[in-house]
Amino acid sequence: MKNRLIIFITVTLMATFLSACKDEKSGPPQDDEVNYRVYMRDFVKNISKYAKEIKPGFAIIPQNGIELVTVEGDFTDYPETNYLNAIDGVGQEDLFFGYDNDNEATPAETTSYLIHYLDVAKENNVVVLTTDYCSTHSKMDESYDKNNEKGYISFAADHRELDNIPGYPSTPFNENSDVITKLSQIDNFLYLIDPSQFSSKEDFINAVTSTNYDLLIMDCFFNDDIFSSDEINQLRQKSNGGKRLVISYMSIGEAENYRYYWNDNWLTNPPEWLKEENPDWEGNYKVAYWEKEWQDIIYGNDNSYLKKIVDAGFDGVYLDIIDAFEYFED
Repeated sequence: MKNRLIIFITVTLMATFLSACKDEKSGPPQDDEVNYRVYMRDFVKNISKYAKEIKPGFAIIPQNGIELVTVEGDFTDYPETNYLNAIDGVGQEDLFFGYDNDNEATPAETTSYLIHYLDVAKENNVVVLTTDYCSTHSKMDESYDKNNEKGYISFAADHRELDNIPGYPSTPFNENSDVITKLSQIDNFLYLIDPSQFSSKEDFINAVTSTNYDLLIMDCFFNDDIFSSDEINQLRQKSNGGKRLVISYMSIGEAENYRYYWNDNWLTNPPEWLKEENPDWEGNYKVAYWEKEWQDIIYGNDNSYLKKIVDAGFDGVYLDIIDAFEYFED
């Protein structure tokens, strides 16, 4: 116990020192495990500060990289309170199904590991959203039941591409007609970030508004056309008369070559912050997320990705590739 307390004090002092020494746009970290995590945590906190100053109540939900909710996830359980206070929810993929293969149960030791950190978030009033990838009806039922027992809000995705509204179950788990105004009120959500199966914005809007999900996580663009505030207001309408929140997806740990900010010259003359292509996702490139040039693309100015999302009228942002720190640690 004494040794554990010494470790905690040392880590806390280190984190405090790093936080005090950094500016709003963090400089490059040293090649050690602590800093890659600290700088991702700082990135999320600065995104939150920027967005909430423009639009109070704007929800910040980082997906994966759940270890960031503790001071140093590999050996201490102490909550990282500044980070937890900056976010409203956490997203976690593959908790019960899909970790190794879609429609297969996640190894029990992995589930147990993730739950440990998800519960830290939940105990600190952060909403836990989970996405399991399974298509067999019995496994989808099991996913909803197990997440519900833990107090997590879940979505059983039968397409890894997140390009459809599942036909099963026929109605959302814990369906309701409530008017949802904040993340803590939701009982279910729809994760639909690839609109390629829809012929038009109107087709997409009609499909969503025929459902009763409490929360929609979507892309802010349809092809290259950003959704307008009027269209987002339409998307807020549930079929039963209630209202939902509408959250935009945004990757902050990888650059995507189909986004408005992409410069084709980067392929032959890449900026220092642009790293290699993700072998599992064509067109997605690892980034040195602590570099100012990349952070300027994401937030802090009128042409930034986040400012476009806020201006469009979304209720929050779902931040992906939070676990990019693992790439640099390796």
